[in-house]
Amino acid sequence: MKLKIQTTALVFGTFLGGWHILWSLLVMTNLAQPLLNFIFWTHMIANPYQVSGFTLTQSLTLVLITFGIGYVGGGIFAWVWNYFHKK
Repeated sequence: MKLKIQTTALVFGTFLGGWHILWSLLVMTNLAQPLLNFIFWTHMIANPYQVSGFTLTQSLTLVLITFGIGYVGGGIFAWVWNYFHKK
């Protein structure tokens, strides 16, 4: 099966960008810190991190950068997949 590089790149980028939109929403609604505290608690680790306040500029920067990383990573993944799955 051959992967379309553009489609795979968009899927990866959308997944990573979307995941960080979710994180931004958690920060905006003040639910990120309790979630982080819970995750560290379940792993029996003292939480050394404090979530900052929400800013739209930081949120957009986070989402755009992670989308770009996912896009490039997805494109590389599809290229490598196609390379090793030649018929």
